[in-house]
Amino acid sequence: MGDPDVVTASLLPGVLLVDAQAQILQRLQQLLEPHPYRLHFARDPAQALHVMASCEVDLVISSAHLPQMDGPTLLAQIHQQYPLTTRILLTGDPDLQLITKAINEGEIYRYLNKPWNDQELLQAVHQALEHQHCERERQRLEALARQQNSELKLLNAQLEKHVAARTAELQQTADMLDLAYEELKHSYATGAELFSLLVNQRLPVGKQTNRRVIELVRAYCTIQGLGDVLQRDLAMAAALHNIGKLSWSDSMMVTPADQLHPHQRERYRAYPQQSESLLMTLEPVQDAARLIRHHQEHWDGTGFPDHLKGPAIPLGARLLKLAVDFIELQCGLILERRMNSDEALVFIRKYAGRLYDPDLVEGFIQVCSVYLCDVTLGDPAVRVMGTRELVAGMILARNLNADNGMLLLNAGKVLSLPLVDKLIAFETMEGARYSVFVKLPREERVSA
Repeated sequence: MGDPDVVTASLLPGVLLVDAQAQILQRLQQLLEPHPYRLHFARDPAQALHVMASCEVDLVISSAHLPQMDGPTLLAQIHQQYPLTTRILLTGDPDLQLITKAINEGEIYRYLNKPWNDQELLQAVHQALEHQHCERERQRLEALARQQNSELKLLNAQLEKHVAARTAELQQTADMLDLAYEELKHSYATGAELFSLLVNQRLPVGKQTNRRVIELVRAYCTIQGLGDVLQRDLAMAAALHNIGKLSWSDSMMVTPADQLHPHQRERYRAYPQQSESLLMTLEPVQDAARLIRHHQEHWDGTGFPDHLKGPAIPLGARLLKLAVDFIELQCGLILERRMNSDEALVFIRKYAGRLYDPDLVEGFIQVCSVYLCDVTLGDPAVRVMGTRELVAGMILARNLNADNGMLLLNAGKVLSLPLVDKLIAFETMEGARYSVFVKLPREERVSA
């Protein structure tokens, strides 16, 4: 009998680490060695291909910059020769052309930036191996189905009485295949969300929108009872809608859209189409890519890139625009002034029929009222008023801030006539127009 430790080690997934720098390989070794993997190392592409030929490798993690050939070219060659091996790219700079090459030719599972976050890299390795296991299991089940189908044809002529039992067994196998395929599609959706976190790393914490857009879209789909296919496409579109911004400078990434220079606006208007182009080679995300392309179209036809109008805009794209604008208005990425959630919804309601599908706006506001604890606009007792509409006895439903961010009045404040007069005077002096969220006095609620 063989050594049990040797047998156990041979069952562990093999991970090949490729980097020209010994210190990088040493850091990766220190990070991964405590985990149940068989580690292999290579300093250049030739050595990596030799390891692939002589060892069983499940996952390759390669640096983007290597001697002789770059990382994407190496991963593309490994993909051709060893299609079942999962591939991850490590890159020290956000070279969009290099990343595109890795996605299109190497069909990488994902890429990570150098320097990496240890927990993120460990999670990526774990998920990549889980993804690969799912794919292999799917192929195994497909092969099993083909084998059993062939056996059924041979047995059918001899054992007619077993047809019903064999058919039931095949149905069970088909169900397992469907489950495996659904898991594979779910892996794509999960991968899209993980990739979106990389896009977020280009932004300061206060301007990171992807996670909030994903969660809001998912809540809308659940509350409105949208179909599974549209839910999945919307979730992936929400995760990847701004991938086309990766080539932007850091300053442009955080500049409000209405503050961009004319030459920057051209790049801004191109990002939905560029995002779509990066994703179209991946078959499971092509429908999501179409939603991304059109999520900046306007209901009145003034949007981009194709100036679609009204119902010609895909439903998912109309929903995605509502979610993206709602979050970006609060992060100061559309207008220079950051809005609170209620102000953002007032803005969306104001532009219903121009920017947004008017049939979706009120439902979207209700979803936000249910999903977000800081939204008061969905409360029937709350009204949005200008300062000259205010009367004594009204209660502020949320904090009132000046345009420069200074707190003027706290939520819960009961308005008096002198206080209303002061607000009007301050508004006039500042040259602003405030939207005041108030709760009506009880007797006015009843009459309303």
